[in-house]
Amino acid sequence: AFWEANGKDMESWKQEGRTYYRLSGPGTADLLINEFVYQEGEQNLQAWVHDKAGRSVTLETLTDFGHTKNNVWGITARNREQNFALNLLMNPEIDFVTLLGQAGTGKTLLTLAASLTQVLETKRYSEIIMTRVTVPVGEDIGFLPGTEEEKMAPWMGALEDNLDVLNGTTGEGGEWGRAATRDLIRSRIKIKSLNFMRGRTFINKFLIIDEAQNLTPKQMKTLITRAGPGTKVVCLGNIAQIDTPYLTEGASGLTYVVDRFKGWPHSGHITLQRGERSRLADHAAEVL
Repeated sequence: AFWEANGKDMESWKQEGRTYYRLSGPGTADLLINEFVYQEGEQNLQAWVHDKAGRSVTLETLTDFGHTKNNVWGITARNREQNFALNLLMNPEIDFVTLLGQAGTGKTLLTLAASLTQVLETKRYSEIIMTRVTVPVGEDIGFLPGTEEEKMAPWMGALEDNLDVLNGTTGEGGEWGRAATRDLIRSRIKIKSLNFMRGRTFINKFLIIDEAQNLTPKQMKTLITRAGPGTKVVCLGNIAQIDTPYLTEGASGLTYVVDRFKGWPHSGHITLQRGERSRLADHAAEVL
């Protein structure tokens, strides 16, 4: 129906391997810049709003990261939303990405794959910095002995699991090769607590803010305003799972930034659907 309504005065052209469509029919005025659109069926289309002028919008077709030839550190998109997410994560024009979704939707895995590719292969960023709010079950991080990395270790189990998956995909050189890759990866990922971030400027970094739903809008602002030139910031979170006692869905810094960044040409947001987990995990999530 969308194409019938918009097909009459549509222009389309090709440029650098992508197809562009300029439309100005009903429904186009409501589209936001960098919003994703798709059509299933024999005329399968995945595109996003590339730019907008008055009533007309230009759609640009996406890279198909579901295809093995476009794999990112051995990972391919397993559904539409994952493909949208990889298009945001791999696009140098996008400085700020928010990925929402429940556990198991692939937020962390896709983000790590994209960041490793762009740090180790294309060298677009110099290193990966990963931070999350430490919401302790018990005492705060300060009382424990040990370095910052050691203190952050309990929260990094998920990161390790994901690195194991990513390491498994390289497939080269057996155990030795894998151990070497793991050390290389480790050396390029810094795990930092939130306190470390204050008053620093990050240049040319790929900054991942994990469990971002636990941040207040103020903490979020403090973090994102630290981003210097060449830095990309990716916020991961699950609004349904806020662990901070005094934060509600509406007051979460994650909801706040998603809302405030809407329509800015250098940011994009995607909510990942459908966990790419087992049928057992999916069923448990539904019934328990």
